[in-house]
Amino acid sequence: MNNYFLEFEKHLMEDEKPSEYFNNLIKSGEYPKEYPFDMISNLIKTEQNLEYHPEGNVWNHTMMVVDEAAKRRHSSEKPRVFMWAALLHDIGKGPTTKVRKGKITSYDHDEVGERMAREFLEFFTLEEEFIIQVAALVRWHMQLLFVVKDLPWENVERMDEETSIEEVALLGRCDRLGRGNMNRATIEKEEKNVKIFLEKSKKKLKGKIKR
Repeated sequence: MNNYFLEFEKHLMEDEKPSEYFNNLIKSGEYPKEYPFDMISNLIKTEQNLEYHPEGNVWNHTMMVVDEAAKRRHSSEKPRVFMWAALLHDIGKGPTTKVRKGKITSYDHDEVGERMAREFLEFFTLEEEFIIQVAALVRWHMQLLFVVKDLPWENVERMDEETSIEEVALLGRCDRLGRGNMNRATIEKEEKNVKIFLEKSKKKLKGKIKR
């Protein structure tokens, strides 16, 4: 197993702020440039809509998310899966980010990200169940937004078949809080949305069982 992969995992699992390790690798020029590590470092040049991501590029956002995740990994059912999903959750934004009508978009980055997360992890480990679980969290991490806003891409039933709704909520919380210009009001709003997501998801699943 690659030494950098093991280092990545060690810092994800042990550091209070894993971002310090990753950012230091980039600044020092020691971040591995070869495939598949470039699937993550490419996020540095992947810009985002500043209206929703005032922190800037996807790398900045990802670093903020892994730090939020590190605060909550003790609450995860499977901390190792959770932390790798936090690092890889937006890996699909690299190839999907485009400018459409003057706006930066990354449609389907969750679905593309599922495949990329699997590809990345398969390069280093044969732990199929671990890979499946990480890829599933990456695939469904956008459901918090979709369910809360009743968007057509919401699919609670399938999400529930492939992963834990509680874990999606935990990762979604980190994703929403890992942004620039957060204040007390916006944090409270995001925390409320997590509760709404859980309530609506469980209600939909309960209704399905009754039928």
